[in-house]
Amino acid sequence: MYIMTTIHFSITDRVGALDDCLAAIKANNISLTRIESRPSKTAEWDYDFFVDFNATDADQVRKVAKSLEPIAKQVQIVGAGGNDELAESVPWFPRKMVDLDTFADKVLEMGEELDADHPGAKDAAYRARRAEITKIAKTYKTGQPIPHIDYTQVEIDTWGAVFNKLTAMFPTHACREHQHVFPLLVQNCGYGPHQIPQLEVVSKFLKDCTGFTLRPVMGLLTSRDFLNGLAFRVFHSTQYIRHHSKPLYTPEPDVCHELLGHVPLFANPDFADFSQEIGLASLGASDEDIERLATIYWFTVEFGICRQGDQIRAYGAGLLSSFGELEYCLSDKPEIRPFEPVKVAQQKYPITDYQPVYFVAESFKDAQMRVREFANSLNRPFSVRYNAYTESIEMLDSKDKVVRYAQSIKTDMLTLVDALQKLS
Repeated sequence: MYIMTTIHFSITDRVGALDDCLAAIKANNISLTRIESRPSKTAEWDYDFFVDFNATDADQVRKVAKSLEPIAKQVQIVGAGGNDELAESVPWFPRKMVDLDTFADKVLEMGEELDADHPGAKDAAYRARRAEITKIAKTYKTGQPIPHIDYTQVEIDTWGAVFNKLTAMFPTHACREHQHVFPLLVQNCGYGPHQIPQLEVVSKFLKDCTGFTLRPVMGLLTSRDFLNGLAFRVFHSTQYIRHHSKPLYTPEPDVCHELLGHVPLFANPDFADFSQEIGLASLGASDEDIERLATIYWFTVEFGICRQGDQIRAYGAGLLSSFGELEYCLSDKPEIRPFEPVKVAQQKYPITDYQPVYFVAESFKDAQMRVREFANSLNRPFSVRYNAYTESIEMLDSKDKVVRYAQSIKTDMLTLVDALQKLS
């Protein structure tokens, strides 16, 4: 088993400097999987380098880092696959959008791998169809258009049954943000009972609204990989659909769950910010903290309810794509508690049954601030920010980087003051 590792180091611009570093790495019998250079954000060094490689053990990672110290500066193990032996490091995490390509075949369960009790388990044609669609997700790369799926009439009819049942309930059960966006999806993305919207069309719509995009996925990702994607405002979405024999039931996320439950809220700026906040908190987090963040995600993005006026409404996709639990969650049967991330993170939950407990958020903005406060309490030796211009993650782990970030905030504040003065 290999440890997926990233090492960061800085060098001055001299002839042969990078060659010396690569030679030192090669001397440890290491083959790089990727190397990336950037102009250094500090005045002392000229270039920052990030190198990715697969190490055989923790000792080999340390040897590589030690061999670089005499010829490079600021040598740091950015990630080492969460290996416990490297306590001074943090788990590897994506730093650029293209790094999400490494998640393509890292799924816990693929779309065609069905349990014996799955409605389509004994349907060979259905299994083959799911395998065909998941293969598209495996070969997808960042920046490419999401491949078009020619859905069959049986698949469209299944979608139509789900669409008609849920849309009849949305006016009385869905939050106002979901209800506001849904007609826009009908108008701009082809939502309706007679066709399944294409992910590429929906993704472009979300990009225009909040900067969120969709990315096809083969199946169930690990919590770490899935949450890491949210940091880039990327939502990993399935493209296959549930079995036609039970159109109102699915044991796992499918395109109905994604497009009817998740997508409308990702077009809302406050909800998009909230979702990205969870993603940013997951970058470099420990396994224990990932579990806590995944639990918070479960009780918000998947099964969240919110207070709107004197009423409670659903905003979680697991509720908005399940007519049974959508009705149940607003009844007097479950227990309702206030959204407090510290307590939510400790709450156990069933996966196959309705939730006995739901947590009510006062607003998406309030939930975002609470999650940010929770993230600040996590055991991570640095802070991060998402640079929308470069679509990359910046680690705020040095004085120079923090000063540069402060300068960008100062510029934004000057713009804000100017706008307020003109309005007054």
